[in-house]
Amino acid sequence: MPGGDPGIPQAERGHNIWSRRDLASLAGWGAILTCFAAVGGAIVRLLFPRVLFEPPTAFKAGYPNEYTIGDVSEKWMKSQRVWIIRTQSNIYALLGICTHLGCTPRWLGPENKFKCPCHGSGYTKDGINFEGPTPRPLERVKISLGDDGQLIIDKAFRFRYELGQWDDPTAFVKYNGV
Repeated sequence: MPGGDPGIPQAERGHNIWSRRDLASLAGWGAILTCFAAVGGAIVRLLFPRVLFEPPTAFKAGYPNEYTIGDVSEKWMKSQRVWIIRTQSNIYALLGICTHLGCTPRWLGPENKFKCPCHGSGYTKDGINFEGPTPRPLERVKISLGDDGQLIIDKAFRFRYELGQWDDPTAFVKYNGV
């Protein structure tokens, strides 16, 4: 058609540039959709609660007659950080965490003591501190006899000597059997 296209104004012919109004509208819709996405993400995150799955604190440690009188059993030290000690009349469990800095002491059988390799803290077979920088004795943990006759150790309950808690009936098990 001579003289141009009558449906398109002369000023807009051949220009594909967006106007400021189009860019502002696009930015506004982009911000709104970003807010919706953030809120949707937060709602989806609420469907999955932040839970720390920890192993159980209680475990069965076998039958009392499996432990020799006068010996320190290291059977559960690697997996549970607990020593089980049997005396003539009692069985108790010591938590294998140094009270100085939380290191793992070692049982030295020939020397008849627990020794912390980090700073040299020493404990007697009962768990009483006698050398090094440790401020207090080792902690005992709850021990009981289950219905099936096995020892049940629960590390969630700790007993401290300096607070007089070692006399608590759940800090040891009376056992005179063979």
